[in-house]
Amino acid sequence: MGGNLFYAFSDPDGGVSELIGLLAAAAILFLAFGSLVAAALPIGMAVFGLTVGVATMTLLAGVTEVPTFAPVLGSMVGLGVGIDYALFVLARHREYLACGLDPQAAAGRAVATAGRPVVFAGGTVVVSILGLAVANVPFMTVGGVAVSVVVLTMVLASVTLLPAFLGAAGPRLARAGRIGRALRTGKPGRPARRRDPAAGAAHAAGWRRWIGHVGRHPVLYAIGAAGLLLTATLPVLGLRVGLPDDGSLPHSRTERRAYDLVAEGFGAGTNGPLVIAADPAGDPGMLDRLVGAVATDPGIASVAPTHIDRATGIATLVVFPTTSPQEKATTDTIARLRTDVLPTAIGHGPARAHVGGAAASLSDVGRRTSQRMPAFVAAVLAMSFLLLMLVFRSILVPLKAVLLNLLSIGAAYGIMVAVFQWGWGGALIGLEATVPIVSFIPMFLFAILFGLSMDYEVFLLSRVREEYLRTGDNATAIVEGVSGTARIITSAALIMVAVFLSFAVAEDPSTKMFGLGLATAIFIDATVVRMVLVPATMTLLGRTNWWLPKWLDRMLPGGPVG
Repeated sequence: MGGNLFYAFSDPDGGVSELIGLLAAAAILFLAFGSLVAAALPIGMAVFGLTVGVATMTLLAGVTEVPTFAPVLGSMVGLGVGIDYALFVLARHREYLACGLDPQAAAGRAVATAGRPVVFAGGTVVVSILGLAVANVPFMTVGGVAVSVVVLTMVLASVTLLPAFLGAAGPRLARAGRIGRALRTGKPGRPARRRDPAAGAAHAAGWRRWIGHVGRHPVLYAIGAAGLLLTATLPVLGLRVGLPDDGSLPHSRTERRAYDLVAEGFGAGTNGPLVIAADPAGDPGMLDRLVGAVATDPGIASVAPTHIDRATGIATLVVFPTTSPQEKATTDTIARLRTDVLPTAIGHGPARAHVGGAAASLSDVGRRTSQRMPAFVAAVLAMSFLLLMLVFRSILVPLKAVLLNLLSIGAAYGIMVAVFQWGWGGALIGLEATVPIVSFIPMFLFAILFGLSMDYEVFLLSRVREEYLRTGDNATAIVEGVSGTARIITSAALIMVAVFLSFAVAEDPSTKMFGLGLATAIFIDATVVRMVLVPATMTLLGRTNWWLPKWLDRMLPGGPVG
């Protein structure tokens, strides 16, 4: 299964979306740090890493064909993870500067502490995306490799290039700039209060109160949050995969106008003809029976004259369905031709016939991904469980993480179905008509989102475990661990959401799906999951959060990350 069709779905959107995402991320970073220098470092590092990562796709293109969506998806994911990873390292660097360390020592210690979770989280994202090879669909495998290269470049830049920038920036990163001081104090010339004893403590106290409140009512919040996510997941039951055709593009696009003119003049199916290749194998009446059977099918509008290759005797029929390529009725027609119409017309002799064409091939991709999805999901879940068990020396913590991540991803799928298939709120992102979910996007999203969600899981649980080992008290560890990471995780999630939403307003429906799906899942993961379900479930589990059989502990290598 391959060919150029799968590598050129449409011209990718870019440029404007990336610029909007960068500007939004810069604004969030400036509000978080109050310093133009501190805000510029993650942006500059991400842009540099993205440039190098996308440029490496040229090398990959010299070996194999790279799908046209790969650079856009690589830019989307690369900007998100690149800025996020830089943010985690920079935040730790500023903490060490506030403790009195010189810039070079602070940079080294920041990489030694925050850098290890960054490498682990980035590695998890790369492995999850490379797991797309399980689907055994060539263009998906190549696309996954291309995106993984961008993520890997961002990880390397975060632990090599960024420390150099941090050391070179000197002590300026420890203080807010003039504009930042004005925003924090309301007076341009007035120095901001020191972060740790005042502003930082106030933010942490607010998060402590919230996490403590959830901890006092864990059953209520666990049931309520889980019920909310399960409700959002319900539309997945109506998921229909396919590929949006040019009829879903804005009317300003020439492709859309040409599509409408062809459909109006010759019928909707003319935009997606089917091709039937038949080998009569010496049966003189086979072609007449085949043409007659196909022409009388209710899903077929017309059959073009048969073309027979004189050298091989192979006949080619161009068939026009009554419905457009993206409609479910077209998929049903293809299935009916293959399972009923063609076998009946051919009989039991040696003659053969196969249905092809763009619509049929894309239907095959949808069927292949649907068949391979369970195996892929199982592989990613098993890998995530084992990695988290190795990191946190626990059985219940990884199991809880896997289940909660499934909830957030399922909710994101449900919202995608509601927006793109049902049209709920579609006008907000410029969607002019309902479309099916692109067949390969659910698998791509699962791989990317499960890897990204592990980022927050590792950063948050590393702090919770650290507090638990220090105090031995589960409730205190949850409150201090979650509140201590809440501000940085919220900032990181806001950046990712801003970057991904900037792609949701692109013209191409596939790009919209990637952008909205990623933004929705990250928002749910960083809010409902990390700030409600995680503290509630960990409170209910108590000390058993960190239970691990001694025999299994002896078998596991290494130690915790972070």
